[in-house]
Amino acid sequence: MSIMYLSTAFLMRNPIQEYDWGSRDALTRLFGITNPERKPQAELWMGAHPNGCSQVEVAGLPTPLSELIAGRGVAILGESTYARFGGLPFLFKVLCAEKALSIQVHPSKAQAEAGFAREVAEGIAIDAPYRNYRDDNHKPELVFALTPYQAMNGFRDFAAILVLFERVAAASLAPLVEAFAADQSEGGLARFFRALLTLEGESKETALAALRVCAERDRQDETFALVLDLFTQYPGDVGLFAPLLLNVVTLHPGQAMYLDAGTPHAYVHGTGLEIMANSDNVLRAGLTAKHLDVDELLACTKCRPKPVETLLISPRAEEGAQHFDVPVPDFTFSVYGEGEHRLVTTSAEILFAINGSLSLHRDGQPPLVLDRGQSAFLPACLGPYEVQAQGSFAAQATVESGRLGAACLISEPCAPSPGPAASARER
Repeated sequence: MSIMYLSTAFLMRNPIQEYDWGSRDALTRLFGITNPERKPQAELWMGAHPNGCSQVEVAGLPTPLSELIAGRGVAILGESTYARFGGLPFLFKVLCAEKALSIQVHPSKAQAEAGFAREVAEGIAIDAPYRNYRDDNHKPELVFALTPYQAMNGFRDFAAILVLFERVAAASLAPLVEAFAADQSEGGLARFFRALLTLEGESKETALAALRVCAERDRQDETFALVLDLFTQYPGDVGLFAPLLLNVVTLHPGQAMYLDAGTPHAYVHGTGLEIMANSDNVLRAGLTAKHLDVDELLACTKCRPKPVETLLISPRAEEGAQHFDVPVPDFTFSVYGEGEHRLVTTSAEILFAINGSLSLHRDGQPPLVLDRGQSAFLPACLGPYEVQAQGSFAAQATVESGRLGAACLISEPCAPSPGPAASARER
């Protein structure tokens, strides 16, 4: 296939993952994507991930995006991106959470490489349910809210955690709380966290019973209101203590949050855009029936407070755009304002239309028009192009000096609303 033929924008067809925590109507309400069987549609994937690869039309035939990239890596991804990553290094999603996802921690790149190599050497099957590392990559994430989006992210301040557990006043937890109060450090929190995750039998039952009594009494408090909601979804799960440990935040539409390696987090409810490194590595800490490896989880967890005022990303304004910078090379994310934008690809990009249409123009080619819910893949060799947007289009990612990522169109301006006063495979 010639470079000339590749120098075009490809309309994408994207798979939808039907995990049980997904929404039955969010994709229909926001993008007009039908769901006649009313299945839980959790994630719309845009990318080349083997567990859910997008398709593009090549010579009139639907072709997996991974096949388009294969053998043409430099032309499609750009020389520097191909040399560094060897493939498309991110996955772009629309994530629709009707129920809470599991509490998770993602390993760093070094931890993922070491853990993956160790489990390969141990002969653990790649699809074994008790395997921790499905690949050797890290999984940093950015989420951008399209609706009010509730999540948990990072440990609260030590003193705040103690106040909440003292309100619960569970007799079976008293020795653990006292020990943490006497050692308010990262080590003290790690021991307290381990003790909660390994609660069993009567101690666990009485602690959860006390938590429920407290939550029903203080249901006007956002933290305990969330606890009550989680009791209906995951009764008997030690993850029900998570809102007392982690910052609870609700993003307004247009706000973004970054989730780094080693930070416990969970998405609770809402619809957002998510862009992440291409990895399946998840270490779980509750709100799930899946495998929990407490030792490995704690080895990869940063047991230190994450100040609530640091949770949201403040965009960097520049020439009609808001850039949400992240501290990893795999991607960045930007939101462009309504109107006309002249851009240049130096790496691969994805454009995704939300509440309006966008028209993509390149000299010598007919325009590609995206309606809401549609996306396009732009190879590096596309070069200069122009977008005319009936609103704002968002989601551009950067690798080194080039852009690599996604863009989407929104009918309303995407300037972040005021922040809260305080918050691969199926998750």
